This record gives sequence, structure tokens and C-alpha cells, in this order.
Amino acid sequence: MVHATATEISERLHAGKLDPVTLAEEVYERLERHGDSAIYIETTRSRAMVEAHASRLRLQAGLPASPLDGVPIAWKDLFDLKGRVTTAGAVVTKTDPPATADAHVVAAAYRAGMVTTGTVNMTEFAYSGIGLNPHYGTPRNVHAPKGQMRSPGGSSSASGVVVSAGIVPLSMGSDTGGSVRIPASFNGVVGYKTSSGRYPMQGVYPLARSLDTIGPLAHSVADCALFDAVLRGKDAPEAQAVSPQTLTFVIPDEILLDGLMPAVSANFSAAVARLETAGARITRISLPELSELTDLIARHGFLAGAEALMIHHDRVCGAAATQMDARVVRRIKFAETMSAVDVLVLQEARSRLMASTAAKIGSSIVLCPTTATTAMETDPLEADQDEFFRHNGLTLRNTSLGNFLDWCGVSVPNGTDADGMPTGFLLSAPTGQDTALLRAALGCEDIIRG
Repeated sequence: MVHATATEISERLHAGKLDPVTLAEEVYERLERHGDSAIYIETTRSRAMVEAHASRLRLQAGLPASPLDGVPIAWKDLFDLKGRVTTAGAVVTKTDPPATADAHVVAAAYRAGMVTTGTVNMTEFAYSGIGLNPHYGTPRNVHAPKGQMRSPGGSSSASGVVVSAGIVPLSMGSDTGGSVRIPASFNGVVGYKTSSGRYPMQGVYPLARSLDTIGPLAHSVADCALFDAVLRGKDAPEAQAVSPQTLTFVIPDEILLDGLMPAVSANFSAAVARLETAGARITRISLPELSELTDLIARHGFLAGAEALMIHHDRVCGAAATQMDARVVRRIKFAETMSAVDVLVLQEARSRLMASTAAKIGSSIVLCPTTATTAMETDPLEADQDEFFRHNGLTLRNTSLGNFLDWCGVSVPNGTDADGMPTGFLLSAPTGQDTALLRAALGCEDIIRG
């Protein structure tokens, strides 16, 4: 069942054609064959086998706990698993007390009968769009040309890789500035970033609480919609595919199409043309709020940075900083120059710009490339921090604007560049319109993929 979708696996499990215990064992066999020790920070084989055996009994009795009973999942290592220390991709956290309970969404997946295979690697404290990690290694992007290391995307780096490599069909990530959608784009999988409040955040290690969201990476939009339903205690997705002919899309003129790699631009234009041919109505609009937001950030700093500094101040300003990724320390400390006025200006602007952009977008879906480039080689970024930050800023640009505005988003693969590196096509909607967004993405996924 390598590269099978969660939906396909579910159907075979429920039909008795696949055994959850065998399926769980195969996860670890595939991981060993794949040979990348940087994917999992910790495997939870004992837990997985207990959960798989319980799933086997339920399925044999015809009493599945949910449509995803028996389906394996990996969790970004900022979700609490009872009895283990949540690392958040760091080593300075190793002396923290173990979690006393599963994170709320982990517990929901457990009740649904899903099989937890372990926690996967990430950028330290979730603060980068590139995905490098000096402590646990950087997961290999499986699409990289032979002999190259390409970025897996961040911060949910291994959540993208573990799905792209066919080890598990679902991995749960987090997204504060693009950390679900960027790895989805770089690894050629689907990533769904939820609106704030879609899921409870208890037991999720924070980066910036006002911006933090969580969401799955998977092989298909249908898998994301099904997983979303299961986590919310539903037997079937609320979202059903709608015809492109019933949909309206908008492409903002500002910012989001600037500085694109030629292959990204070409693949985006081709997907837009396919949607128009299928009957979708697509309009170019002016959304000057995006330029205003970019200017505000340039003058006042990043809201996420201020919140991250609050959480990690003692670490980055103390002896623990020497045990941290120097790039993460540097990025968090950028916020030291921000004043209380800067933070309040950004908070006020966020509320105002969320309202004004939502009014202009209405029921339409916003289209843009997920990332301006494909996954870049990592060796130059390891060697030069300034080069790293240049790429990181461009990688995060499109997605982070959506986070500030609390847009929900789905990234769908829409082609590759000349080196075979995937490109991503991002559909976004104003906060709270997750179900409408998923309907549109379900109806258009095949067209976008081409």
C-alpha cells in the first residue's frame, strides 16, 4: 500500500482486504528501507501495535470507531503524546517533564482508531520555512536530483517527507506562517491549513498563539477532508466536491505573483487556464491590503516574532542559546527591537485587514502559487546565514500573509520544474470558510494537478 491514500487504505481495511496490524508493521519496514534517520524524532512502535491490534478486533467485529480506524498517522513533534517529552525539534527541551496526556487532536485520532506511529522531525520551535534541523538532521526531499539535498520545507519538514516517501498516508503539522503548505508544496503532497479555532490547540507546543494553526498533509484533498471530519467527531466529511462551473476565484494583483521562478509561474498560469476551460470564473482583483501589510511588517516587525520572543526569551537571551539552532535564535531575537506600540499597531491592523479583505473576497476563493520557488539546495543555506534568510523570507511570503489574515488554505501539487521538483497551487479563503474551501479544492484538485 505504498503511496496509497488514507481513503483507499480505509476502504480496504473496512472490506477486510487489509489488516491494521500488518499495515502498522509495514510502516516501520518501509521506514527502515527508506533509510532516512532524520524523518522520525521518535517512533512509538509499542503504542502503534497496541492500537493496531485493538483496531483489528473492532474491524473484525464490524464495529469501526471511525472511517479512519486502523489508518497510520505521524505527528509533528510539537504534539504531546502521553508519557514522552515533546521536543518541538529542539534539544533544550529534553529535560522538560513528559506530557501527562495526549494533545486534544491526538486523543481525538486515538478515539477514532487511528494508529500513532511516532513523532516526526521539524524546524526547531517551528520557526523557519526551510526545514533545516542541526540537532536531528534534515529530512531528505525525495524529489531531489541524485546527489543533491533539497529543502523539505518547514517547519513541518518531516510531515511532508513522511507522506511523500509513502511511509504513512497522513501526518499532522502546524502552520503559523506556512508550515503545512510549504512542505506540501516542496514535497508534492496536499497540505490543509485550517482557520484558527477549527481544532482545539491543547497540548500543541506554541510558536505564536494568535497565529498558530494545525492541519494535515496527505496524498489528496479527500484525505484531508476525511481526516478533518474524523477529528471533529463526524462520520463523513461535511465538504463534498462542487463543480468548477459553480465557483468564483480571484487572483490578487499585489505581491503574491512577484519574483516567481519561471516554472512556478508557468505551472500556475497553466492550472489557472485549465480551471477557466473547465468553466470556473476567475477574476484579477486589486487587494492593496497585501501591500499595506507588507509595509507594516517592514516598519513594525513580525507579530509572530514578538510572540515567539515572549515564549523563548530566557532561552535565546541565556546560556541555552548555545544549544539552539543559531538561525532560530537570530530570527527570534529580531523581535528585540520591537516596541509595545509596534505590537499593538500590528494587532489593530490584523483585525482591520482581516475584515476588509474578507469583504472584498466574499465567497470567492483566492488563488496564488504556494511558494515563489521550488525546493532549493540546502548546502548553500547551511554555509551562509544571510543566504538562508533571503530564501526563507521569499519561501514564507505568500503563506505568511494568509496567516496574518487568518485565511484557511489548501496547497495542491500542480507540476514540477526542470529538475523534477514539485510546485504548489494554493487555494485560500477568509477565516471560518474551511468547508467551502475544501469543497472547492475537492472539485478542482484533478484539474489543478493537470
